[in-house]
Amino acid sequence: MHTHMSLFEGDQNAFYEEGAKYQLSKTGRHFIAGLLRHANEIAAVTNQFVNSYKRLWGGDEAPSFVTWGHTNRSALVRVPMYKPNKSQSSRVEYRGLDSATNPYLAYALLLAAGLKGIQEQYELPPEAEDNVWSLTDAERRALGYGSLPASLDHALEYMENSELVAETLGEQVFNYVLRNKRKEWEGTVRRLPRSS
Repeated sequence: MHTHMSLFEGDQNAFYEEGAKYQLSKTGRHFIAGLLRHANEIAAVTNQFVNSYKRLWGGDEAPSFVTWGHTNRSALVRVPMYKPNKSQSSRVEYRGLDSATNPYLAYALLLAAGLKGIQEQYELPPEAEDNVWSLTDAERRALGYGSLPASLDHALEYMENSELVAETLGEQVFNYVLRNKRKEWEGTVRRLPRSS
């Protein structure tokens, strides 16, 4: 469920800056940096099921690595083409969201992560220009491309230690999601066939 986001101050698109690379403002760059920095922490909500990670690690349209790019469809966050003379169209696309997500929780966390990037003025890392899937593990490491969690269990570990997720969801919802998703993971592990 690729999700397009813009941020407005009154009638002005805060992601637009005329003459900037991709017409993307500093605010937009900080917002993307926030999405990237907190991607692993919010993954248990944006990708809430065991099968969500099969999609993320399937090597197709879903991203597996924490990167951003312009026309790069293997990146987690993409800056779509700017439409000339349409500043309102400047936006970012988050490509890691699962269509089975709870949109209320997921959008709250995406917004919180992006706003944290703006508030703390996170630096945006260099963009991924190559298809990240086609790179070797060594090349990805050299370029500093981290990976998204490989399983729901892995994502829950990140979430459990996240101040951003706890503050955004509130104590009751935060604890409920952790408890519910751990139960789901444990049920899946118990059902796996044992090798002889």
